[in-house]
Order: sequence, then structure tokens, then C-alpha cells
Amino acid sequence: MSLSVKDFSQMSGLSPQTLRFYHSERLLVPAGVDERTGYRYYEFAQVETALLVTALRGTGMSVKHVRRALEAPDTAAALLKEHIEALERQREAEDEAIAAVRKLLASRPEVQCRETAGVTVLSKAVPATAVESQRGQADQYDWEQVTVAVMATVGELTALAAEHGATVTAAPWFSWAAETAEQKERALTEKGPHWLAKLPVVADAEVLAVLSEKVDVQAFEAREELSIHLPGRNSMPKYSTALSRLVPRVPEGFFPDFSGMRHILHEEGVETAIRLRPLGEAEDLT
Repeated sequence: MSLSVKDFSQMSGLSPQTLRFYHSERLLVPAGVDERTGYRYYEFAQVETALLVTALRGTGMSVKHVRRALEAPDTAAALLKEHIEALERQREAEDEAIAAVRKLLASRPEVQCRETAGVTVLSKAVPATAVESQRGQADQYDWEQVTVAVMATVGELTALAAEHGATVTAAPWFSWAAETAEQKERALTEKGPHWLAKLPVVADAEVLAVLSEKVDVQAFEAREELSIHLPGRNSMPKYSTALSRLVPRVPEGFFPDFSGMRHILHEEGVETAIRLRPLGEAEDLT
């Protein structure tokens, strides 16, 4: 049974414009086209195909994936599962963004000046992540990828600490890999590493000796710091905002030691901390 576009539109619930689009995308190809008039005709059985297309598109699935599902019906379930997982990740990201903006609107993050105690840390280089290059713009890190790589490294350090009986004492952080001349040189290359993950721990000397055979065990010096905590995922705008808020607050008689900058990882966001040094120490760092 052949149906005109008008009749098929009424039966399928799809507008003529949508049918034309689905035809061009090969999702719902008419059963026939009159060569003389250009009129399109559909078969009654195609209403079921239209129903499936509408259902899949209703989930937000892309035209490309819907086409794949129609061309290979055996893959439809797997494609739908993949799409649902992508939606769940997107919803998670949106929920995080909503929580972050609520916190930003409820109370503007304030700069804190504090004395940070010394502590023992486990330190490990973070695998390098790609640098985004865009025409007309300076190269930038994808801060989300950096954070993922850092958290994976922190997870390795945490597992190592637990294996040997060391106790984690505070939130982990990451810093620019510039503690040695070799690190400084390599940090300026694509291969890196560009960052070092730090995990503060407490353990007896024997445990620390064993750990030092596997990772760097360092003494983090006590220091005075300026810090600001921004909720939500890390990003270049947040990093820039942190700097714009911190630098003007450097007290008289001090200068910011950017080589000692820390990005402290909290469950609800990232805290950026800059070490403050007396002006008299400036020459020692040159």
C-alpha cells in the first residue's frame, strides 16, 4: 500500500520537512519517487521504521548512530547502551556544574592567608597530557585531562601508602615539575612530565625508607601561603581567576613564588595556593 507524503506524515507523526530531512540522511528513504513529478511515496510497512527512528532520536541519539542502528539492527542495543552511558556522563557533568555555580552564587570565594605546616610527601611524576593548539591563541592545557591524569597518579601513591602502612594526612595536590634542572628542561617539551603529584603522609622511618625505593619521599617545607578555593572542575578560566584574585593580595614585603604554586584537590573543587617569600629571598631564587 503506497502512501503520499501527506498521508505518511499523518500516520507517522513526522512533518513533511522532517521526512525530507530523514530522506536526505538515509534514515527513512521513500519506497518510490515519481520521476516526472518528484512526488515521494512510502509503504505502509515503513510506519514501523518511522516509529523506531522517532524513538531513537527521542533519546537524543545522533543521526549517525540512528543510521547505524537501522543498517545493522543487531548493533542497536549496544549503540543505545553506549548513548545512555554518554548521557549519564553528561548529566553527571551538568550536576557538578550546577552544584559549582550554586556555591559561587551563594558565597564568593575569598583569598586566605595562612601558615602551612611542613609535612612528608610522596611525590611522583604525572604522565604528560596533550596541549591544545588553536590558531590565534596561546597553547593551553586541557585542565580536565590534567586533573584526570593527576588523580590516577594520586591513586597509585595512595595504594602504595596503604600497602606499606603509611597514613594519608591531607588532600593531595599537584605542582609544576620544576624541582630539578632536568625537570625544568623536560617540562618545556611535549613529552614532559609537566606536573608532579604530591600525597602528604605520616609513617615511621622504616616505612619511609621502603617507600623511598619506589617513589620520591620528600620533606615539604613549612611556608606562608595565599590560597583560594574555587568549586567545580578545574579549568583554564578558574586557574586564571585564581591568579587574578591571589596576586593583588600579596602583602607588602613579600613576593609570590610561582615555582611553589600548589593545586590542591578537594572533592568539591580545586584550591590554588601560592607560596609567599620575603623580598630578601628574591636574589636566592635567581
